[in-house]
Amino acid sequence: MAGKIPSTPALRLLRQAGVEHEVHAYAYEPRGGTSHSSRALGVDEHLVIKTLIFEADGKAVVVLMHGDRKVSAKQLARELGVKAARPCKPEVAERHTGYRVGGTSPFGLRRPLPIYAEATIFELDRVYINAGARGYLVCIAPAVIEKVLSPSRVRVAEPSAPS
Repeated sequence: MAGKIPSTPALRLLRQAGVEHEVHAYAYEPRGGTSHSSRALGVDEHLVIKTLIFEADGKAVVVLMHGDRKVSAKQLARELGVKAARPCKPEVAERHTGYRVGGTSPFGLRRPLPIYAEATIFELDRVYINAGARGYLVCIAPAVIEKVLSPSRVRVAEPSAPS
């Protein structure tokens, strides 16, 4: 898929931070998720990082997770020291982030939100994470996530159900 790379808050922030990144475009497929984007780009789904918006005791938080894993809401609540954590409804997530679901990036959020990242993300050499628009992922070193976002590391991954 060729075309002009959109100017998103995420990409503007990465450029402003002066960090190395490479944008990859693919044909977005509604409900395709990371299995579709990883196949389209020819990369392991484990390297594709989802940006998920959860509510923890009513407050929005960002959780970064491997594409081939899911977040244990119970474990997330334990790690955050809250009673309950659950995924936000799509329209609520969009209000919090300023991004459309399917194009949510942890970079350039509408307003600052606490960011949590699965600790094992930082064991990888590179990851693919949403660039702020549907059909665009940015390839970066996990150190960029650390430098730009300063996320708290958590261990909340559990295997995804087979698709």
